[in-house]
Amino acid sequence: MIIAVDFDGTIVEHKYPEIGEEIPFAVTTLRMLAEQNHQLILWTVRHGKLLDEAVEWCRNQGIEFYAVNKNYPEEKVDNEGGYCKINAELFIDDRNVGGLPNWGQIYEMITKGKTLQQIYNTPLEPEEPKKKKKGWLW
Repeated sequence: MIIAVDFDGTIVEHKYPEIGEEIPFAVTTLRMLAEQNHQLILWTVRHGKLLDEAVEWCRNQGIEFYAVNKNYPEEKVDNEGGYCKINAELFIDDRNVGGLPNWGQIYEMITKGKTLQQIYNTPLEPEEPKKKKKGWLW
């Protein structure tokens, strides 16, 4: 699957132009998805030095992207910021309608083909029935 991933507010906390702290489990999840042969594209408004810093931060965390702000590494982009329409099957972005699910939910959606609603409606581990306490009279 081709997955386009935003940087600020998605992989790291939104501190643009600085790089924020990692959002919990973002790096681990992205590495696992790459190991499962998903093509990851970094899709961000950053460009120039700020983009280089984001790519280097990801590389230092063990995340290598198939392409950055383009569909494939050799693609030529004419406009200054390096933006083009990304052809991805999935976009992971904090500006989604409804916001960004947590990275565990994102992983489950991708690997198990579940919708977010299905994940929300899945009960947690069933609780064991509570035993009645014995009182003075029972």
